[in-house]
Amino acid sequence: MLNKGKILWCIWAGILVLLFLMSSTDLIIKEKKIEVYPISVIIEGDNDDYYVNFKKGMDQAAVEFHGDVSFITLYADHDQAQQMELVKREIRDGTRAVILAPVKPEEAVRKLEDMNPGCPVILLGQSPDEGTALDTIGADGREIGRLLGEAAASQAPRDVPVYLFCRGLDYGDSAQVYEGVRTVLDEKGYHYRLIERKNQDTYRQAIQETDAPGGGRITIIALDVQSLDQATRILEENTIYQGRVAGLYGAGSTTSLLRALDKGIITGMTAYNQFDEGYLSVKQAVEAIQGTHRKQQTVLEAIYVDEDRLRDKTYEKMLYPIE
Repeated sequence: MLNKGKILWCIWAGILVLLFLMSSTDLIIKEKKIEVYPISVIIEGDNDDYYVNFKKGMDQAAVEFHGDVSFITLYADHDQAQQMELVKREIRDGTRAVILAPVKPEEAVRKLEDMNPGCPVILLGQSPDEGTALDTIGADGREIGRLLGEAAASQAPRDVPVYLFCRGLDYGDSAQVYEGVRTVLDEKGYHYRLIERKNQDTYRQAIQETDAPGGGRITIIALDVQSLDQATRILEENTIYQGRVAGLYGAGSTTSLLRALDKGIITGMTAYNQFDEGYLSVKQAVEAIQGTHRKQQTVLEAIYVDEDRLRDKTYEKMLYPIE
């Protein structure tokens, strides 16, 4: 009996040791290691004001697909040379994929082809070269321009000139948006003028022309979100100008711009699902790292939003996404 008792105690001790080893070490059951993928997101500006919804989607995908995402802004706003240096730095430091909002898409594509980065690169927005081998994710710039042109033409008097504000046609998708807008305005017989931003007073000076003898009302279409934001601030600061602008339309949506739309300062704007843009860019970056992703051009649907649509529940998730 004594020997049987000792044997039982030994068995129980062995079971306890075995359970301890199973629960606290991987000597018996090997736990599968989760690989984390470093990804660098490099935008075209010196702050993330226009990327709030994008970052929500990016963060969601990073959790689901085990991405370690670095979100990088420029030191100087819209500095193409600096942006490409940051791309080189991130690749040199071991990033496995780059998601890039190019300052100047044509130049960026050429530099990337010369650079031969050796890791997946995904462009935000449209590629200027339809034959590019790079992944792209974004809305169709020409469709955005068409929507803005149609909206302005449906409301603005034909004898009121249209001012087209933009940072420059070589920045972002501005050239495609411009093409879409002017196709509509030419067809409808509107007079328009392209105003590219040269300094911080360019847009203010253009609006002040309505004060000059012979000046009158104008319609403004901003071809990019930065220009829409700046035009909105000018009108918010000076209510006199609000009466001289027949309508303010623009590409892009942020929380502050949506508030301006609600207050009637902005007449209408285009929007697309930036949460999806952030989510899909990280998801595709991880898949490209794993070798399971085929290069593609992902086009997100653009919509036109005015005061009525702002209150439509159909678009609430797009405009105010929740992670």
